[in-house]
Amino acid sequence: MPAIINQKIKIAVASGKGGTGKTLISTNLFHTLTQLDETVLLVDCDAEEPDDLLFFKEALVAPFDNHYGGKEQYEVKQSVPVIDQSNCIYCGRCRDYCSYNAIFLLEGIKTIRVIEDLCHGCGACSYACQSDAITTKERSLGVISRFITGDNSSIIEARGKVGVYSPVPVIKTAIKAAGEDGIVILDSPPGTSCPFIQTVATADFVILVTEPTPFGLSDLKQSVETLKTMNKSYGVIINRAGMGDDKVYSYLIQEQIPLLMEIPFNREIASLYSKGELLVKHKPQWRALFMEMYKTIYSKHKYGNSSNQR
Repeated sequence: MPAIINQKIKIAVASGKGGTGKTLISTNLFHTLTQLDETVLLVDCDAEEPDDLLFFKEALVAPFDNHYGGKEQYEVKQSVPVIDQSNCIYCGRCRDYCSYNAIFLLEGIKTIRVIEDLCHGCGACSYACQSDAITTKERSLGVISRFITGDNSSIIEARGKVGVYSPVPVIKTAIKAAGEDGIVILDSPPGTSCPFIQTVATADFVILVTEPTPFGLSDLKQSVETLKTMNKSYGVIINRAGMGDDKVYSYLIQEQIPLLMEIPFNREIASLYSKGELLVKHKPQWRALFMEMYKTIYSKHKYGNSSNQR
């Protein structure tokens, strides 16, 4: 197979619900593309439950570049306000300036609290305060780590701290650490909420993974409608093909959405996945299919011939 040289693209692999096979696609596509003479990175953006590394048992932890202090693990922090109640005059300016309702105030009994889970670290409350009652502290949101899987390939894992309300800052930091060069695959969190949007926002193309069931179709429609508002190019992979009905196929035809690949409902494939084994390693014919899919995606990105952009 001829080498594909100097590719530069970000591909997000996403799904409207968990359990559709998003990680199956991300890891096998990543491994397939590492066979090229290219820089390839896989970013595990599912910060609440990252699991891509389970499929790369030989991966070696490695330091980041100097932007992240040359550390193997970079802690993502956020400044949150600390209110000194001895200086506070309970005027409510900090509460009124906060767009995220992160400050709770009961003026009658002079009680004020910072709800750290709602705080976005914007600093508006510090600006608003006229009595020097607000300082800040650092709060840990999670960590990102880098692992080497080959000469030109690596995995960046985003892992949010348990109990943190939103993994978005950790996801943003992991994506930034991947840089802008080479082929970057973003394994998105499931659903269509803020973590999903933050991941796909930087992507040149989005692979939506679904299954041919009523739930799969419902969540696929939500994902598609979200991507339409973001003006993103996208295509669909149907996993566990043959287990449900044809309504997903009818929807793709109706909406003129490219069907990129079908993966059959197969016991052997499920067994390999459950053991943390890569499909493309044990069944080489799938490597060619993943490579063909990548070429199709890159063509849509480079030449702008995606049929789902109206």
